[in-house]
Amino acid sequence: MSLGKALNAGLRRAMEQSDRVLLMGEDIGPLGGVFRVTEGLQADFGPRRVIDTPLAESGIIGTAIGLAMGGFRPVCEIQFDGFVYPGFDQITSQLAKLTYRHEGALQMPVVIRIPYGGHIGAIEHHQESPEAYFAHTPGLRVVSPSTPNDAYWMIQEAIASPDPVIFFEPKSRYWPKGEVDLDASAVPLHASRIVRRGTDVTLVGHGAMVSTLIQAAALAESEGTSCEVVDLRSLSPVDYEPILESVGRTGRMVYAQEAPGFVSVGSEIAATVAERAFYSLEAPVLRVSGFDTPFPAANLEGKYLPDADRILEAVDRTMAY
Repeated sequence: MSLGKALNAGLRRAMEQSDRVLLMGEDIGPLGGVFRVTEGLQADFGPRRVIDTPLAESGIIGTAIGLAMGGFRPVCEIQFDGFVYPGFDQITSQLAKLTYRHEGALQMPVVIRIPYGGHIGAIEHHQESPEAYFAHTPGLRVVSPSTPNDAYWMIQEAIASPDPVIFFEPKSRYWPKGEVDLDASAVPLHASRIVRRGTDVTLVGHGAMVSTLIQAAALAESEGTSCEVVDLRSLSPVDYEPILESVGRTGRMVYAQEAPGFVSVGSEIAATVAERAFYSLEAPVLRVSGFDTPFPAANLEGKYLPDADRILEAVDRTMAY
């Protein structure tokens, strides 16, 4: 099953289990969304539960907040990553703070789905990685699946959460297929996971970057370096234990992400590992990221986005210490 189809199946299952689950977004009804993640859901559940909204992200989020106050569990789709900013104030000033403002008496079970990242050759505002803005905001949970199986289970766990969840979907991974176990118990929503074992360097990343890390690890192994790969999965809160356990064995770490490197998720992970695993490290924690510029035109995205070669260069540098 592809990641997009896995999300569709996860949404369907959540809607079957509770009639309080509603979907909202631009073109998510008959069209099924730009990436067809909600395809067929309006036909099966009706336009009162799969709601085509106006092109107004602030209105979508504000309406979802009111619905959550009324006992519903709205799932909002932001059509592209760069379109979330008109709703940014509603998310960070209202949605993230209401539970705290009410001393826990008012829950905000809102999920905001955001396709993000590059590798699709799109134009400006369609290939951004804004995850750091939301991971920085107290009161929000922020997650990103990298596989179809994780997508299927994580979207259901996000909908079941009593807190608002920003659900980043790596759009370049919508189409590649992977196994989905519809009967297995879910890995906890905020658990990191070791996806490839190794002994020399720990490679950490999230979303679409995980597959690139696995590719880099395979190339490094052919050159005699054994790399372990950790899928972060949750950007806030972060499950550090698998990362620290891995670094404790390898003594070296490289974090890779599509987003710019300055004040990023990778910055926080690197700083925390340096603090908590200082005596295990044989070399500085290195980061590989997009450059600190706006996302370029589509014909330059291959230069901008980290690839296996750039990750291997960081692996070589850390092994040289």
